[in-house]
Amino acid sequence: MPSYAGLGELLDPATTVLLTVECQQGVVGPDSALPQLAEAARSSGALANVARLVAAAHDRGVQVIHAIAERRPDGRGASRNARLFHAAERLPVQQLSGTAAVRVAAPIEVTEEDFVVRRLHGLSPIQGTEVDALLRNLGCRTLVVTGVSANVAVPNAVFDAVNRGYAVVVPRDAIAGVPADYTPAMIRNTLALVATVTATDEVLGCLKRPRRVTRA
Repeated sequence: MPSYAGLGELLDPATTVLLTVECQQGVVGPDSALPQLAEAARSSGALANVARLVAAAHDRGVQVIHAIAERRPDGRGASRNARLFHAAERLPVQQLSGTAAVRVAAPIEVTEEDFVVRRLHGLSPIQGTEVDALLRNLGCRTLVVTGVSANVAVPNAVFDAVNRGYAVVVPRDAIAGVPADYTPAMIRNTLALVATVTATDEVLGCLKRPRRVTRA
Protein backbone atom coordinates (compact mmCIF):
# COMPACT_ATOMS: atom_id res chain seq x y z
CA MET A 1 0.00 0.00 0.00
CA PRO A 2 1.48 3.36 -0.99
CA SER A 3 1.60 6.23 1.49
CA TYR A 4 -1.33 8.60 1.27
CA ALA A 5 1.03 11.43 0.33
CA GLY A 6 2.71 9.33 -2.34
CA LEU A 7 -0.61 8.29 -3.84
CA GLY A 8 -1.75 11.89 -3.79
CA GLU A 9 1.28 12.92 -5.84
CA LEU A 10 0.48 10.27 -8.43
CA LEU A 11 -3.17 11.31 -8.63
CA ASP A 12 -2.80 14.91 -9.73
CA PRO A 13 -6.17 15.63 -11.43
CA ALA A 14 -4.41 17.58 -14.17
CA THR A 15 -2.31 14.60 -15.27
CA THR A 16 -4.49 11.65 -14.26
CA VAL A 17 -6.90 9.73 -16.49
CA LEU A 18 -9.42 7.14 -15.30
CA LEU A 19 -9.90 4.16 -17.62
CA THR A 20 -12.90 1.84 -17.33
CA VAL A 21 -12.40 -1.47 -19.10
CA GLU A 22 -15.32 -3.32 -20.71
CA CYS A 23 -17.86 -2.01 -18.20
CA GLN A 24 -20.56 -2.51 -20.81
CA GLN A 25 -24.04 -3.94 -20.57
CA GLY A 26 -23.20 -7.10 -22.52
CA VAL A 27 -20.37 -7.91 -20.12
CA VAL A 28 -21.36 -6.69 -16.64
CA GLY A 29 -25.05 -5.89 -17.14
CA PRO A 30 -28.11 -8.00 -16.16
CA ASP A 31 -28.19 -9.65 -19.60
CA SER A 32 -24.47 -10.33 -19.79
CA ALA A 33 -22.91 -12.79 -22.21
CA LEU A 34 -20.70 -13.75 -19.26
CA PRO A 35 -23.07 -14.10 -16.29
CA GLN A 36 -20.39 -15.37 -13.88
CA LEU A 37 -18.21 -12.36 -14.59
CA ALA A 38 -21.17 -10.00 -14.31
CA GLU A 39 -22.10 -11.55 -10.97
CA ALA A 40 -18.52 -11.22 -9.72
CA ALA A 41 -18.35 -7.57 -10.77
CA ARG A 42 -21.61 -6.75 -9.02
CA SER A 43 -21.47 -8.94 -5.91
CA SER A 44 -17.90 -7.90 -5.11
CA GLY A 45 -18.83 -4.23 -5.32
CA ALA A 46 -16.32 -3.66 -8.11
CA LEU A 47 -18.87 -2.21 -10.54
CA ALA A 48 -20.28 0.11 -7.87
CA ASN A 49 -16.75 1.24 -7.04
CA VAL A 50 -16.04 1.98 -10.70
CA ALA A 51 -19.16 4.15 -10.71
CA ARG A 52 -17.96 5.97 -7.57
CA LEU A 53 -14.57 6.62 -9.14
CA VAL A 54 -16.14 7.90 -12.36
CA ALA A 55 -18.42 10.25 -10.42
CA ALA A 56 -15.47 11.60 -8.43
CA ALA A 57 -13.43 12.03 -11.62
CA HIS A 58 -16.25 14.06 -13.15
CA ASP A 59 -16.42 16.24 -10.03
CA ARG A 60 -12.66 16.92 -9.99
CA GLY A 61 -12.15 17.37 -13.72
CA VAL A 62 -10.24 14.10 -14.14
CA GLN A 63 -10.58 12.79 -17.69
CA VAL A 64 -12.50 9.52 -18.06
CA ILE A 65 -12.05 7.05 -20.92
CA HIS A 66 -14.42 4.10 -21.35
CA ALA A 67 -12.88 1.21 -23.29
CA ILE A 68 -15.51 -0.91 -25.04
CA ALA A 69 -15.02 -4.24 -26.82
CA GLU A 70 -17.38 -4.86 -29.73
CA ARG A 71 -17.65 -6.54 -33.12
CA ARG A 72 -19.39 -5.84 -36.40
CA PRO A 73 -22.45 -7.97 -37.16
CA ASP A 74 -20.56 -9.50 -40.10
CA GLY A 75 -17.50 -10.16 -37.93
CA ARG A 76 -15.14 -8.42 -40.37
CA GLY A 77 -11.86 -7.35 -38.78
CA ALA A 78 -12.42 -9.39 -35.61
CA SER A 79 -9.58 -11.46 -34.16
CA ARG A 80 -9.83 -15.25 -34.44
CA ASN A 81 -6.36 -16.31 -33.33
CA ALA A 82 -7.26 -17.44 -29.80
CA ARG A 83 -9.76 -19.83 -28.21
CA LEU A 84 -11.35 -16.91 -26.39
CA PHE A 85 -12.45 -15.29 -29.65
CA HIS A 86 -14.01 -18.49 -30.98
CA ALA A 87 -15.87 -18.98 -27.69
CA ALA A 88 -17.16 -15.40 -27.83
CA GLU A 89 -18.65 -16.03 -31.28
CA ARG A 90 -20.87 -18.75 -29.78
CA LEU A 91 -22.17 -16.76 -26.81
CA PRO A 92 -25.93 -16.03 -26.73
CA VAL A 93 -25.29 -12.30 -26.24
CA GLN A 94 -23.05 -10.69 -28.85
CA GLN A 95 -21.18 -7.41 -28.34
CA LEU A 96 -22.42 -5.99 -31.65
CA SER A 97 -21.73 -2.40 -32.65
CA GLY A 98 -24.72 -0.13 -32.11
CA THR A 99 -26.58 -2.46 -29.75
CA ALA A 100 -27.40 -2.09 -26.06
CA ALA A 101 -24.70 -4.66 -25.25
CA VAL A 102 -21.92 -2.16 -26.01
CA ARG A 103 -23.35 0.73 -23.98
CA VAL A 104 -21.65 1.60 -20.70
CA ALA A 105 -23.49 -0.23 -17.93
CA ALA A 106 -25.33 1.30 -14.99
CA PRO A 107 -24.61 2.61 -12.43
CA ILE A 108 -21.69 4.21 -14.31
CA GLU A 109 -22.58 7.60 -15.74
CA VAL A 110 -21.11 8.90 -19.00
CA THR A 111 -20.80 12.63 -19.62
CA GLU A 112 -20.10 14.60 -22.78
CA GLU A 113 -16.53 15.15 -21.60
CA ASP A 114 -15.81 11.41 -21.47
CA PHE A 115 -14.19 9.51 -24.31
CA VAL A 116 -15.70 6.19 -25.38
CA VAL A 117 -13.11 4.18 -27.30
CA ARG A 118 -14.34 1.10 -29.17
CA ARG A 119 -12.17 -1.73 -30.43
CA LEU A 120 -13.06 -4.41 -32.96
CA HIS A 121 -10.11 -6.73 -32.42
CA GLY A 122 -7.58 -7.99 -29.93
CA LEU A 123 -7.49 -8.25 -26.16
CA SER A 124 -6.13 -4.89 -25.06
CA PRO A 125 -7.98 -1.63 -24.42
CA ILE A 126 -4.76 0.24 -25.34
CA GLN A 127 -2.77 -1.67 -27.97
CA GLY A 128 -4.17 -0.94 -31.43
CA THR A 129 -6.71 1.64 -30.19
CA GLU A 130 -6.86 5.42 -29.85
CA VAL A 131 -6.25 5.32 -26.11
CA ASP A 132 -2.48 5.87 -26.10
CA ALA A 133 -2.68 8.87 -28.44
CA LEU A 134 -5.50 10.35 -26.37
CA LEU A 135 -3.51 9.91 -23.16
CA ARG A 136 -0.49 11.67 -24.62
CA ASN A 137 -2.56 14.51 -26.05
CA LEU A 138 -4.26 14.92 -22.66
CA GLY A 139 -0.92 15.16 -20.87
CA CYS A 140 -1.57 12.00 -18.87
CA ARG A 141 1.13 10.79 -16.49
CA THR A 142 -0.97 8.44 -14.32
CA LEU A 143 -3.59 6.00 -15.57
CA VAL A 144 -6.11 4.55 -13.11
CA VAL A 145 -7.28 1.19 -14.46
CA THR A 146 -10.67 -0.24 -13.43
CA GLY A 147 -13.19 -2.75 -14.75
CA VAL A 148 -13.07 -6.29 -16.11
CA SER A 149 -11.69 -8.72 -16.41
CA ALA A 150 -8.78 -9.41 -14.11
CA ASN A 151 -8.23 -12.49 -16.27
CA VAL A 152 -7.41 -10.79 -19.58
CA ALA A 153 -8.26 -7.18 -20.43
CA VAL A 154 -7.23 -5.49 -17.17
CA PRO A 155 -3.70 -6.96 -17.04
CA ASN A 156 -3.36 -6.20 -20.76
CA ALA A 157 -4.21 -2.57 -20.04
CA VAL A 158 -1.81 -2.35 -17.10
CA PHE A 159 1.14 -3.84 -18.98
CA ASP A 160 0.49 -1.80 -22.11
CA ALA A 161 0.31 1.42 -20.08
CA VAL A 162 3.49 0.64 -18.14
CA ASN A 163 5.32 -0.27 -21.35
CA ARG A 164 4.34 3.13 -22.75
CA GLY A 165 5.75 5.01 -19.78
CA TYR A 166 2.64 5.79 -17.74
CA ALA A 167 2.41 5.28 -14.00
CA VAL A 168 -0.52 2.95 -13.31
CA VAL A 169 -2.80 2.86 -10.28
CA VAL A 170 -5.09 -0.14 -9.75
CA PRO A 171 -7.86 0.10 -7.14
CA ARG A 172 -8.02 -3.55 -6.19
CA ASP A 173 -11.72 -3.37 -5.28
CA ALA A 174 -12.68 -1.80 -8.62
CA ILE A 175 -11.64 -4.73 -10.82
CA ALA A 176 -13.15 -8.20 -11.06
CA GLY A 177 -12.50 -11.56 -12.66
CA VAL A 178 -13.49 -15.23 -12.41
CA PRO A 179 -13.26 -17.27 -10.33
CA ALA A 180 -13.55 -14.80 -7.46
CA ASP A 181 -10.32 -15.89 -5.77
CA TYR A 182 -8.35 -15.34 -8.96
CA THR A 183 -8.52 -11.56 -8.79
CA PRO A 184 -6.61 -11.09 -5.51
CA ALA A 185 -4.04 -13.65 -6.67
CA MET A 186 -3.52 -11.77 -9.95
CA ILE A 187 -3.19 -8.48 -8.08
CA ARG A 188 -0.77 -9.82 -5.50
CA ASN A 189 1.45 -11.86 -7.80
CA THR A 190 1.38 -9.83 -11.02
CA LEU A 191 -0.18 -6.38 -11.02
CA ALA A 192 1.46 -5.31 -7.76
CA LEU A 193 4.85 -5.81 -9.40
CA VAL A 194 4.23 -3.11 -12.02
CA ALA A 195 1.42 -0.88 -10.72
CA THR A 196 0.49 0.98 -7.54
CA VAL A 197 -2.25 -1.11 -5.95
CA THR A 198 -4.61 0.69 -3.62
CA ALA A 199 -8.33 0.86 -2.75
CA THR A 200 -11.21 2.89 -4.12
CA ASP A 201 -11.60 4.88 -0.90
CA GLU A 202 -7.92 5.83 -0.99
CA VAL A 203 -8.24 7.10 -4.56
CA LEU A 204 -11.41 9.01 -3.67
CA GLY A 205 -9.69 10.57 -0.67
CA CYS A 206 -6.82 11.78 -2.84
CA LEU A 207 -9.13 13.19 -5.50
CA LYS A 208 -11.19 15.06 -2.92
CA ARG A 209 -8.18 16.44 -1.05
CA PRO A 210 -7.11 19.99 -2.01
CA ARG A 211 -3.67 19.96 -3.58
CA ARG A 212 -0.86 21.90 -1.99
CA VAL A 213 0.15 25.06 -3.80
CA THR A 214 3.89 25.43 -4.27
CA ARG A 215 5.00 29.03 -3.79
CA ALA A 216 8.14 30.45 -5.33
